[in-house]
Amino acid sequence: MIAKGFTEPTARIKALKAEVVNAVPEVEPYRAVLITESYKETEGMPAVMRRAKANEKIFNNLPVVIRDNELIVGALSVKPRSTNLCPEFSFDWVEKEFKTMATRMCDPFVITEETADILHEVFKYWKGKTTSELATSYMSQDCLDCQAGGVFTVGNYYFGGIGHVCVDYGKVLKIGFKGVIAEVVEAMNKLDANDPECLQKRAFYEAVIISYNAAINFAKRYSKKAAEMAEVTDDLEEFLPAVLAYAKEVLDQTPEMLPVLKEAGVVDSGGQGLLEVLHGAYDAFLGKEIDYSAIEASAGTKMTKAGAQAEADIKFGYCTEFIIMTDKAFTEADEMEFKSYLESIGDSIVCVADEDIVKIHVHTNHPGLAFEKGLTYGQLSRMKVDNMREEHQEKLIRDAEKVAAEQAKKAPRKPVGFIAVSIGEGMNEIFRELGVDYLIEGGQTMNPSTEDMLTAIDAVNADHIFILPNNKNIVLAANQAKDLTKDKDIIVIPTKTVPQGITAIINYMPEEDVDTNMETMLEEIKNVKTGQVTYAVRDTHIDDKEIHEGDIMGIGDAGILSVGQSVEQTTKEMLSQLVDDDTELISLYYGQDVLEEDAERFAGEIEEIYPDVDVDFHCGGQPIYYYVLSVE
Repeated sequence: MIAKGFTEPTARIKALKAEVVNAVPEVEPYRAVLITESYKETEGMPAVMRRAKANEKIFNNLPVVIRDNELIVGALSVKPRSTNLCPEFSFDWVEKEFKTMATRMCDPFVITEETADILHEVFKYWKGKTTSELATSYMSQDCLDCQAGGVFTVGNYYFGGIGHVCVDYGKVLKIGFKGVIAEVVEAMNKLDANDPECLQKRAFYEAVIISYNAAINFAKRYSKKAAEMAEVTDDLEEFLPAVLAYAKEVLDQTPEMLPVLKEAGVVDSGGQGLLEVLHGAYDAFLGKEIDYSAIEASAGTKMTKAGAQAEADIKFGYCTEFIIMTDKAFTEADEMEFKSYLESIGDSIVCVADEDIVKIHVHTNHPGLAFEKGLTYGQLSRMKVDNMREEHQEKLIRDAEKVAAEQAKKAPRKPVGFIAVSIGEGMNEIFRELGVDYLIEGGQTMNPSTEDMLTAIDAVNADHIFILPNNKNIVLAANQAKDLTKDKDIIVIPTKTVPQGITAIINYMPEEDVDTNMETMLEEIKNVKTGQVTYAVRDTHIDDKEIHEGDIMGIGDAGILSVGQSVEQTTKEMLSQLVDDDTELISLYYGQDVLEEDAERFAGEIEEIYPDVDVDFHCGGQPIYYYVLSVE
């Protein structure tokens, strides 16, 4: 698990591990007793039926245990790391080690006097009836002599029974135990009474049914046990907070589960969202009510489109939300006083109190004043400030794009269209010049959804549409959109970087058919090596490199290639690992924080280092990354 990207087990897993590691292995008598009782009851039956009845006995009577912190249950022993014995295979060698088993060098097990006494009695029945004794009876004297002389050893099968048997898990998962039983019943109904092997086959089929029904019952026993344990309390007011607390504990562990979250210093966003939903459900259970009166529209209010309101009409620009965890009772007088203060600095006010928590919402030009006033009542939590003027501008842009898309629909349908994910006006302009019909805003910090992809597909009036995701995280969304589109042929070129996307569309040949172009694009993007230069937002350790906040990082396709204090020096060190004897072209795309003259000078330095390679530079305009570069 850790090898696949998990950096730290959760607290629950640590507790489970500690329980197993710290446990003292012990021999338990339960299975041996049950199978012995069963074989005593089934003497005279066919061997296959005796085994089935033994399975049934064990599954119906073996102690069922669900340990603390377990989510996947099922064990043959009551105590962790303990074991049961299989006397039907062999027993005499085990019985001889009862007094030394706890102190032996290999696999020591404690065996209590009580358990030893029970097993001594059980073993009496198996004398002359074990699998190992049957195997011995088949051996010649020469074979026995060689074995005794150490010429060869019979191995574990001799003592532990038949192995190398594998369940068809695929079939079991597909049709279930009941599905297997149904197949067996059907086979039994087709038996020919005149077949000499009919009785033998019927006995086998009946044995299968007995065994599978016993296994189903074993699972039901675990289900019943879990239900009993769940009934420790029937008070939801007690149970639900425990659920929320544990959910929060798990959420806090997510940065230790995924390195990317730890690197970013955040918890899993989906998990956080789910926890908020659970909190809302719990509030509803408690009967908490939110006062919507402050944000309800008056009777005479007319609903208008967001675009109809000018930015200047937004009187209070910051949507401010936070929770106060009060130090003392938040009285009605406190509520009136706080609302009055908020009205003096803004509007759209919501102030809802419940016991020791107060939820605040206000539109204001001074969020800090609202926070400072809130601090007089207690500690603040979940503080959130949104710039509504900025959101308004984004809404206007989206509306304009929608209008443009509608206009595009009216244009004559064309054979081939292109959709690309891009970020930065410079990158956008490059894609437009190369013939991209629809650009989706994206990048490393903002991944478009499947819905965004479908909107783009709907806007491009073409029979065949190439999608360039330009980010490995967006490829899945693109493919999902492809599967959901029925009236257009969607071709996803799995470009993982913007330079790969540029290379792909540059190699598009209008005179060739779609399949040929797809093959060409897929082949050409393999020749593109990408590098990205950015800064570290916190201390971390990645790819065997110690990184501190503010360091400059050169990130290649497979990980961190260089770390330094200088943008240009770090870029050069990264290039030294990307450029080889086959390199023909280096393309530099400088970001919004790099001046054109600096990029031009730096490109000249790169030309001097690699005189046999063509070097060009373009304005990418991308945020976060000083340079995005490709080596081809």
